[in-house]
Amino acid sequence: MAGGLKRWLSTLGRDDDQLEAQALTESSDKCGAQHAQQCRMGQVVTVQGRLRSVDLKPADSLATLVAELYDGTDAIHLVWLGRRSIPGVEPGRTILAKGRIANRDGVKTIYNPDYELRPALV
Repeated sequence: MAGGLKRWLSTLGRDDDQLEAQALTESSDKCGAQHAQQCRMGQVVTVQGRLRSVDLKPADSLATLVAELYDGTDAIHLVWLGRRSIPGVEPGRTILAKGRIANRDGVKTIYNPDYELRPALV
């Protein structure tokens, strides 16, 4: 009981963004995923987080679907080349992604990641 009260009191001074970041980080820890902040270029990683945005960015004639995954520590772009849409890949969705970290315009990026759609975080 005291632990629950202590956790509740610790949330009083935090804003919604901080609480969401903490929940995402804890969820990532529970499933054994790496924190995006600790991922380095060239590493093969497994990350889990919430999609903040999903955009279609045609580069020349090749469609490119770009999603920003946020896990509470940092963001990673997930890029699917040649895709205009993927059912279930939408803003607000929780996703587990696996792949090699690359650098795209200074942003951590995984191209054509393996992924699992996950239940929404509570």
